[in-house]
Amino acid sequence: MTTKLKCLLLDDELPALSYMKVLCEEIPDVEVVKAFNDPVKFLEALPQLDFNTCILDIQMPEYTGLEVAQHLRDKLIIFTTAYKEFAAEAFDLNAVDYIRKPLQKDRFEKAILKAKNLLHNQKNTEKTQALWNTDKGKTLLAFNAMLYITASETDSRDKLVYLENGKTSTIKNTSFEQLLSILPPEKFCRVNKKEIIALKTVMHFTSDEIKTNISLKSGNTLNLTLSDVYRDEFKLKIKA
Repeated sequence: MTTKLKCLLLDDELPALSYMKVLCEEIPDVEVVKAFNDPVKFLEALPQLDFNTCILDIQMPEYTGLEVAQHLRDKLIIFTTAYKEFAAEAFDLNAVDYIRKPLQKDRFEKAILKAKNLLHNQKNTEKTQALWNTDKGKTLLAFNAMLYITASETDSRDKLVYLENGKTSTIKNTSFEQLLSILPPEKFCRVNKKEIIALKTVMHFTSDEIKTNISLKSGNTLNLTLSDVYRDEFKLKIKA
């Protein structure tokens, strides 16, 4: 099975960023999803991007690569830097690799190969469930049993999950970004500011509405608003 790295690149120095992009494009099965030279814009864009790997410079204004990495749960991370003193911190964050600048092609390719091998192993042992902190305590929920997630009406920090068996479960004090970092990206998609759906529930959709097969207590089926921000990502995933 081919394992494709879908990479985000971040380096505040444009020549280094351009060279890194060229190196990636020369390696089979590596896609540069987006390249950034500003860590603030990188963090702002994260929720809308589909990726599995990040290649980060460490020394940057506003945020260091080490600080940015704190927001990249369950992603493969390769650090690049001209300074060797950050190596220990990088590996404390379970980085795939740590490459010294100036980047050398053969060394860069070795790091990418390590990331590919790790991703391949992850795919072969893909999780089917996760342990969540719910209103009933620690609860193991299977991803296939989760149909729809929305912000709780009583506390927006909590998220209400509709399950396949007709029951619901409330995941406590979590953000949509945190949920999406755990849920399989090929099975779930955020469709607006307050809702995530399992793609298997989609029956029909237009440019601004999604009709699902989820039955409500009223007897009607659930219809959702598809917002401009998430429309392109939704369309890409539903066609995959």
